[in-house]
Amino acid sequence: MEVGPRDGLQNETRIVPSQEKLELINLLRQAGLSRIEVTAFVSPRWVPQMADHEAVLRQTRAEPGLIRSVLVPNERGALAALAIGVEELAVFTSASETFCGKNINCSIAQSLERFAPVATLARERGVRLRGYVSCAIECPYEGPVDVSSVGKVANALAQLGCNEIALADTIGRGEPERVDALLSHVLKILPARQLACHFHDTFGQALANVDVALEHKIRIFDGAIGGLGGCPYAPGAAGNLSTSSLVRHLEGQGLSTGIAIEVLNQAEELAVRLRGPGS
Repeated sequence: MEVGPRDGLQNETRIVPSQEKLELINLLRQAGLSRIEVTAFVSPRWVPQMADHEAVLRQTRAEPGLIRSVLVPNERGALAALAIGVEELAVFTSASETFCGKNINCSIAQSLERFAPVATLARERGVRLRGYVSCAIECPYEGPVDVSSVGKVANALAQLGCNEIALADTIGRGEPERVDALLSHVLKILPARQLACHFHDTFGQALANVDVALEHKIRIFDGAIGGLGGCPYAPGAAGNLSTSSLVRHLEGQGLSTGIAIEVLNQAEELAVRLRGPGS
């Protein structure tokens, strides 16, 4: 799952023009990525980088085999995205009450209530629904997060109708032992096929954590081209797992990704150029 155009770029200081975003998305598609999170229908006041979400989605062509995913905070955002055309809606909450409040200005319970109409729309329109659980390992405000809290939120998202739940190590504090404990617990509640892992490489542990998840039969991983991004509401969250590093790591273990690494390298070069000064 390529999250660079959304989760990657949202934290960059330089406002990236729509055409440059579209060039990046096009290269990612040419490389063979079939799932791309293209933008977020959020308020420009809170995330200025995503102010051009309608233009980016309109100009990202629908094509066979491509799942265009769009992050939406509520029913209004979902309706706007669906009006243009999209294959997947994504909603986001947290396993930490403090982070949830700072990130989306509500409690975890309120966030789930807010997502209920989004889930109804996804079901009625026949599009996929993805759910993110932020701070699945540690919260920048509360510290370590109990695995039971993650399990409860992940299960609630599944009950809501999410086809897939991404467990996100939002500040990159995950270590193999902690990831093992997390997955051992959540997999008692949900099947591996319904889970994805979203690792940040803040402390260089992302690929080791991928290996632990692979042992648990997880086969869906998020990557951001060029290691772009982080979270504007999570201090220290910079450094999503690089897509090219992830692909090379998986291919090196004999796993097939279907990605053309030469084209992916071109996308990575572009992603590096899109970074603002000092990023």
